[in-house]
Amino acid sequence: MRFYFTRHSKGKFFSMKKSGFSVNAEKIKKTILSPIKKEKKSDGTFINTTLLDKTHVLRVVYRSQDDIMIIITFYPGRKKFYL
Repeated sequence: MRFYFTRHSKGKFFSMKKSGFSVNAEKIKKTILSPIKKEKKSDGTFINTTLLDKTHVLRVVYRSQDDIMIIITFYPGRKKFYL
């Protein structure tokens, strides 16, 4: 299985850090492989959720194409809204 980060998703690392959340590529991969919650949207995208800290979750939006996971974006969310 391979992981491909879009240009947008690569830029999200900086904006997440600027917002006070430390996220790296390994955390994104782990969220895709072992999520707490997994949603499939009607357009074929998936949104996987995992814990980021005590009050926040990390949400990763991606598509699966053959054995390539295409990471579209990721963002923090409040735990109470998503779990």
